[in-house]
Amino acid sequence: MKTILNLIWLVFSGFWLFLGYMVAGALLCITIIGIPFGVAAFRIGVYALWPFGYTTVERRGAGAPSFVVNVLWLLLAGWWLALGHIVTGILLCVTIIGIPLGIANFKLIPVSLFPLGREIVRTDRSFAQR
Repeated sequence: MKTILNLIWLVFSGFWLFLGYMVAGALLCITIIGIPFGVAAFRIGVYALWPFGYTTVERRGAGAPSFVVNVLWLLLAGWWLALGHIVTGILLCVTIIGIPLGIANFKLIPVSLFPLGREIVRTDRSFAQR
């Protein structure tokens, strides 16, 4: 079922969101200071391309530096990317078939706003393995 949802997701929103994250990552990597932000955008872009079967968890030990960098991320790119998820999610929720995809889009909003200090993991991965 995850594969079918991922394929439908890829066609209707995943590819475009992936491109948005890649463009944001490339723009952020132009400066040396922006490289960590760009890497975060690339990481989330891959997650946005194929999200079903994965989730995000807080990384242990991220701490205060992660918070400060997340505030900068929010100002530089996060709000644009979150806006893309909101618009795409609303458009997908117009149809009954698109509702699960719209909900998945809404679940990507927090990670698009504050990506640093989070890790993308498989949902079938047990908590004992972390």
